[in-house]
Amino acid sequence: MRCHHCDREADVAVEKDGIKVGVCEEHFREQMEALADSDALTDLEEELDIDGPE
Repeated sequence: MRCHHCDREADVAVEKDGIKVGVCEEHFREQMEALADSDALTDLEEELDIDGPE
């Protein structure tokens, strides 16, 4: 599987509702940084009931 953003091999793949998307490590990190700068990550943690660092 190739990265959704570039032509590199995907390091991470996510599937939802039968659709699978892959990203390379660089683009995965970029997306995680963007999420960390928004409320989306907090919302996702609450939805998944994940405890953060204590």
